[in-house]
Amino acid sequence: MTYQSILFDLSGGIARLTLNRPDRLNSFTAAMHGEVADALTRIERDGARVLVLTGAGRGFCAGQDLSERQMAAAGTPPDLGETVEKFYAPLVRRLNALPLPVVVGVNGVAAGAGANLAFAGDIVIAKESASFIQSFCRLGLIPDTGGTFALPRLVGRARAMGLAMLGDKLSARQAQDWGLIWQCVPDEEFEAALDRLATHFSTAPTRGLAGTKQALQASLRNDLATQLDLERDLMRELGRSADYAEGVAAFLGKREPQFKGR
Repeated sequence: MTYQSILFDLSGGIARLTLNRPDRLNSFTAAMHGEVADALTRIERDGARVLVLTGAGRGFCAGQDLSERQMAAAGTPPDLGETVEKFYAPLVRRLNALPLPVVVGVNGVAAGAGANLAFAGDIVIAKESASFIQSFCRLGLIPDTGGTFALPRLVGRARAMGLAMLGDKLSARQAQDWGLIWQCVPDEEFEAALDRLATHFSTAPTRGLAGTKQALQASLRNDLATQLDLERDLMRELGRSADYAEGVAAFLGKREPQFKGR
């Protein structure tokens, strides 16, 4: 597939996916969803060890391009549930299921589905000038793209309600303080910070990180007994991995490990 609305590169184990409709603040169209889905298939197939997701220009993502959701000539309203079911829900599920770290670099405003797409990442960093807006309430809608799931778990019920019902702009600094993102960095240090994370994860023990991701996600629905059983099963599996053997050998040999992601 030739991409028109995203940029994509996969080299050295690092997959870089950039939403690339800067004139529309990288808002999603059906075509962009198709391109992102194709890129994720390539990531799953071609041995990436980390995904770096960011946006081009001055924004990260403004959510849905509303020009694709205008009413038909006869006045029939669009089926927004179909849009969620066909595009946004599968996107969040795929990011959630990727067996590698998903690093999100929020380079500007992240609004609506764009904000919740960012929160679907595993490690989220943002420019100090970036901001997050749950803009759904301004349209008479609810937070989709996993927003109603992520927000109360990340910041608690009271703050989730305020963000979702008021639609106020939240600065990157406050998002960090509230635990919505991992780190807020000065604008001039953003690209270097993103590159450091990408390089780190490209040489990290990918299978172990995938197991960590799986276990932490499962903990949101499991009771203690079930979670302890999952920890046992994952430790059994990972204890047989080449990366674990290399990690132990490097520790005993007092050298840096050379992980292969296996």
